Amino acid sequence: MRGDPTGPEQKIVIPAIDAASSVACMRSLGKRGIQTVAISEQRRPPGFNSKYCEESIRVPDPGSNFTAYEDALLALARRPDVCTIIPVREADIYALARNKETLTDHVATVWPSIEKLGAVQDRVRLFDAARAADVSIPKTKPVDEWTDWNTDLVVKPRYTVHAPEYRREFSKVRPQEKSAQFVPTDSEIDRAAVVDEFGHVPIVQEYVPNSSEYGFFALYRDGEALATFQHRQRRAWKYSGGPSAYRESVAIPELDAAGRRLLDELEWHGLAMVEFLRDPTTGEFKLMEINPRFWTSLPFTVQAGVDFPHLYWQQATGRPVSTDPAYDVGIGGHLLRGELLHLHSVFTEEYPVVDRPSRVQTVIDIGTSLVRQPRFDYLDLDDPGPFLQDSRNVIGELLSSRAGSPTVRDGERPLPEQ
Repeated sequence: MRGDPTGPEQKIVIPAIDAASSVACMRSLGKRGIQTVAISEQRRPPGFNSKYCEESIRVPDPGSNFTAYEDALLALARRPDVCTIIPVREADIYALARNKETLTDHVATVWPSIEKLGAVQDRVRLFDAARAADVSIPKTKPVDEWTDWNTDLVVKPRYTVHAPEYRREFSKVRPQEKSAQFVPTDSEIDRAAVVDEFGHVPIVQEYVPNSSEYGFFALYRDGEALATFQHRQRRAWKYSGGPSAYRESVAIPELDAAGRRLLDELEWHGLAMVEFLRDPTTGEFKLMEINPRFWTSLPFTVQAGVDFPHLYWQQATGRPVSTDPAYDVGIGGHLLRGELLHLHSVFTEEYPVVDRPSRVQTVIDIGTSLVRQPRFDYLDLDDPGPFLQDSRNVIGELLSSRAGSPTVRDGERPLPEQ
């Protein structure tokens, strides 16, 4: 790597997307005097308003021009004052992984090779690895191989990124735009239409009913776990699932064992969030997906005691990493915007297969948890800028949607996951 990665002039590049994970990275590192460079294609990303944002740079939108975005990342990596880049979305980690060999002379590459990343961003390969690691999964097959429609199902993308390394037909790199859709019992789908909608042959999974969603979070180095964390998601943006609105820290040996077995099988390197659903009948943790980058609920992880951004920086700069740090179990944290979205979902939306929660009980649960667990992803009196900007963005989007021009925020999946 060019220059001294431990030098005080070294900076770390953070994509400033519309998710609190970006801000959590800036706050964690900035409080320690580590300089951050925030990059974004958005006009008003919350991270640009953090007092810990040392430098802000506009970059192309990876959703509309991935090649230009990738070129911008590579140019930043070649700067002599940059020590590494933090991935916070699928496009980031894909661009970094497929350029890993060329970047090793410039920055610390705390991420997997494109070959290993493909085993995660291709869910068929991921579930093959899960079987090899003896990790439970729902019954899963490509949609053109599925024959049993006598149960509730979920149709999901096979690929989280359309990339030529994963499928030759993907000539243009782009993040997967369509997410999951529910299929009630005896409602066989139009396979040709579904393939057209997803842009490839998606997968079908048995629906895990009345399930609880759990996350196993880890930082790995060459197949070895350096730090881990667990949480249980209590509420998502939609009552059917999706990004986290409220979650609580847990420490469950079976969850830890399942997450480690899978990442060990993959000989993982870098960040990972392994998402599981707990089967209410058997108690098994069943694999849903792996997010190979920082997760949207990262601020809560840091608040609970595992400062992954700092650990990532330690690994990148060759410093000793505080392995397996302890964290507080049984505490909770909120994304306030997510709580409002959850309420909106409970009051106005309906999903096949998924039972709608009680509206009254939902209001009581949210109010009680806000009082008892006052931890928030954006809201921080020491650094109010991101929260204020995010609030302005939300209001602007609501006004825009009422005018007939709805927008989709970064980190928000158009349809909820199981």
